Amino acid sequence: MSSDSNTREKQAVTQGGWQARWAMLRKAPRVVLLAFLIVVIFAAFGLQLWNLQFVQGEEYRTRAERQSTRPIKVPAARGIIYDSSGKPLVRNVPSFNITVVPASLPNDEHEAEDVLIRLAMMLNMPYATSGTGTGGGDSRIGVRELVERASVAPYHPLVVKRGVERDVALMVAQQTLLLPGVSVEVESAREYPYGELVSQILGYMLPIPGEQEEEYIARGYDSATDRLGVSGVEATYEDLLRGQKGERIIEEDVLGRLIRVVSEPAAAVPGHNVYLTLDLDLQAFVAETLQRQMDLPSVNSPRGVALVMNPQTGAILAMVSLPTYDNNMFARGISALEWERLASDPHRPTLNHAISDRLPPGSVFKIVVAAGALQEGVLSSYTRFNCAGRIVLPNKYYPNDPGMAQPFYCWNKGGHGSLDVVGGIAHSCDVFFYKAGGGFEENNFRGLGVSGIAQYARLFGFGELTGVELTAEDRGLVPTADWKRLTFGESWSTGDTYNLSIGQGFMTVTPLQMLNAVNVVANGGILYRPQIVHHLTDAEGNVVEAFEPQIIRTLPISTEHWSLVRQGMEGAVAYGTSQRTQIEGLHVAGKTGTAQFCDDIMCGTPGKHDQPEHAWFTAYASREGVEEPEVSVIVFLYNGGEGSITAIPVAHDILEHYFGLDQVDDVEEGDE
Repeated sequence: MSSDSNTREKQAVTQGGWQARWAMLRKAPRVVLLAFLIVVIFAAFGLQLWNLQFVQGEEYRTRAERQSTRPIKVPAARGIIYDSSGKPLVRNVPSFNITVVPASLPNDEHEAEDVLIRLAMMLNMPYATSGTGTGGGDSRIGVRELVERASVAPYHPLVVKRGVERDVALMVAQQTLLLPGVSVEVESAREYPYGELVSQILGYMLPIPGEQEEEYIARGYDSATDRLGVSGVEATYEDLLRGQKGERIIEEDVLGRLIRVVSEPAAAVPGHNVYLTLDLDLQAFVAETLQRQMDLPSVNSPRGVALVMNPQTGAILAMVSLPTYDNNMFARGISALEWERLASDPHRPTLNHAISDRLPPGSVFKIVVAAGALQEGVLSSYTRFNCAGRIVLPNKYYPNDPGMAQPFYCWNKGGHGSLDVVGGIAHSCDVFFYKAGGGFEENNFRGLGVSGIAQYARLFGFGELTGVELTAEDRGLVPTADWKRLTFGESWSTGDTYNLSIGQGFMTVTPLQMLNAVNVVANGGILYRPQIVHHLTDAEGNVVEAFEPQIIRTLPISTEHWSLVRQGMEGAVAYGTSQRTQIEGLHVAGKTGTAQFCDDIMCGTPGKHDQPEHAWFTAYASREGVEEPEVSVIVFLYNGGEGSITAIPVAHDILEHYFGLDQVDDVEEGDE
């Protein structure tokens, strides 16, 4: 058989095969449709694969990276607060918080419940609040409620418990596989090594209040984790202490666990350090001395203040306010019982009474009246008033009826006799200052008057904030005739002026205001802004801001008149009401005060006094002479009685210690 015939035969067979297949396909349309669909599907898959890999590949790669990486804020180290010698008054210590990301909890409701129950047991917290589930009778908020409240931000870490013990934090961290969505975060917390000694100066920190959340978020705070200073230096210098947060890009696994740090676009900048003018050793001595005096059975005072300052600069060297509190309670998370104890104390331990109490100053205020009366020509070095123990103020409605007249008494019922202004200050004669301030009809003498006293009181800094770098400072009150009319609907009387002239009646001051006014007398007329902060440094120790003494004003009072007021205060120590302040080797000028009061705690309370009385004493001193005073001090004892008896011993011991004279006594006793 030839090759051509073979070829033709194969072609015929092939053609016959295709014809047979086509005939079969025409008889089975479903097979055709299936084949067509398979071709279309593979074509679609191929096209989508091309689109995903080549057309949209870059976009999906970016999305994948975003799902496994996220930016986080890096907290900045908070600045440290030091005393004047460089002793740290606060430390940053690690604190462990347990957080939950609600979106990372198991999707199955029962599995998520198991995770939260396990976590509640580990943290010794109720799973559900009382009455809402298995929380039993525990009134604390449960873990379940905390997580449910965070449903509006399911991807934001929720702090379930702050400041947990290290062992508990490690136990939670070791069981992360059994606790999806739960993690341990380490943050920096404040620790105050000296606690009660300086708590009212340093203050404390609290979480951001809910009503101010938006405001602080706009300023870069994290409302869930950040804390801010709410009192004292912590609050005043919050913006400088907190530093600036950094930023990191981190990669996480599907359970939210950190794999690596991808990058750090911005490094955290530590906060500035604050150096105070405070002498910690002196602060401790003043606190111990004041507390010891308050605890004496003969004194039994529940509240007291002692301040030590440099009258030439306004620097505060010691500031003690009792009772006080331990600010570590707020740092670790104050309990309900601790808060109730603080809140229920009528003498308010969390309040810095040195700057926040409104108090009648009593006779220490007489130095202001004396300075003003001298400058206005009401008094001179030759003016003398007679004190017979009382002065009688006729009733203006019944001037001829002696029975309607009102007597005003001197503390010395026997009287002081004839006194000039120096003697009036030295003996703290009430009658002398009744006449100097309010005048008397006997000689048709017009005193400084309410408007004049108010004018000079404001010049001395009363009725306004001193500007000290602390929170919750009070202005006190300088009363006037207009103020009384608007407040009580009554006219001002001469009797009101008499009371004002001796620091009684409506006049109120803070202990810091009063000592700052004494500093004006001591330095010859300069009113400084009290200063508790000396300078600021950055994390490397470089001074970024130094605080120089700031003069508020120089009082328009002549040198001659300042000299007379100083002589009166020197005379008080040499031969007057402050003789117990005499210290060998020191030149001391002082002024006592005893102020009757009536407040919401005790008013007309029977006891050691017919009427409650605050005790005051203030002084300034120097080794060389009172013309160049080195230090000033003020002591206040709530319901302490006579300042000359109860307040002077505290000031005496403080001055001895400041000049090192108590150490000399100890050495001499040891030698013997």
